[in-house]
Amino acid sequence: EAIFRVGLKMNKTERRSWYQTTFPALLKYHQWLYNERDPHKEGLVLQIHPWETGLDNTPPWMHEMHEHQMPFWVTIIERLHIAPLVTLFRRDTHRIPAEQRLNTIEALVLFSAQRRLRRKFYDIDKILGHPLFAIEDLTFNCIFIRANQILQDIAKFINKDLPQDFIDDIKRTEKVLEQLWDPYTNQYYSRNFTSHKLLKEPSIATLLPLYSGVITKERASQLVKLLENKNLFGPSFPVPSVPLNSNWYNPIGYWQGPSWVNTNWLIIDGLKRYGFIDHAQALTESTIEMVQKSGFFEYFNPVTGSPAGANNFSWTASLVVDLLSN
Repeated sequence: EAIFRVGLKMNKTERRSWYQTTFPALLKYHQWLYNERDPHKEGLVLQIHPWETGLDNTPPWMHEMHEHQMPFWVTIIERLHIAPLVTLFRRDTHRIPAEQRLNTIEALVLFSAQRRLRRKFYDIDKILGHPLFAIEDLTFNCIFIRANQILQDIAKFINKDLPQDFIDDIKRTEKVLEQLWDPYTNQYYSRNFTSHKLLKEPSIATLLPLYSGVITKERASQLVKLLENKNLFGPSFPVPSVPLNSNWYNPIGYWQGPSWVNTNWLIIDGLKRYGFIDHAQALTESTIEMVQKSGFFEYFNPVTGSPAGANNFSWTASLVVDLLSN
């Protein structure tokens, strides 16, 4: 989307040149995702580490993490209750209070998981033989679906034909997203790649199908109801990264409670395209008010709007500029 929007700021000649320059790499990346991360040609692409999603300690992934046996050295640290000592050596908590980041046990397990992937040379076949994580992440796939749509728009603008097998992959992904819907809770969830079991830990991911643009208006209306509920995703300064009624909820706990401007931006975009203009405007205004009140911080307490994380955060600033301009 960023490449597409940069092009929209140019005149048609410059835009065509820009898209022609960037298109081959974009297409190869999307094809790589299908070839590497959809090995069974089921439509959804899988992720092997939460760092790939950008929502590092989001509850669905952390729940899966705790379902596996911890590395022995992490278990020792936990049993000896020396995690606070290890925290002293973490670089990410030198300037940010530790309670606003992943806890040390989570951080150590994710570091260990990354080292494990590295030892397997990031070979997806070796990794899937005995994976710690193999999740069809809802947020990632929703953003990927939207990116596929935009790639098709770029191809049309520069008169490029997309390979038929790639078009088939795109259609398959849009169709199977509905498999992540749970009719009992009226929410979307990420899914375990191996078992196809939905990971029913509510998070902001359930709202991202709005951004994908491929769900029905009826489904979109059901998601909007979650935004309207003050006990779920509709506190004073939405949208919290997990609903307020979740056992995981922590208003300053990284991706386990705070509101983020980047996910708000995605939801606002989806609301507009589904015709929920009033909801999009309300979320835009509360997001701007939150930043105006507290500054350009990384994330915010969804109830009070107070700041958390790093200050002078660039994507907070840039996305607020975009919200103001639109």
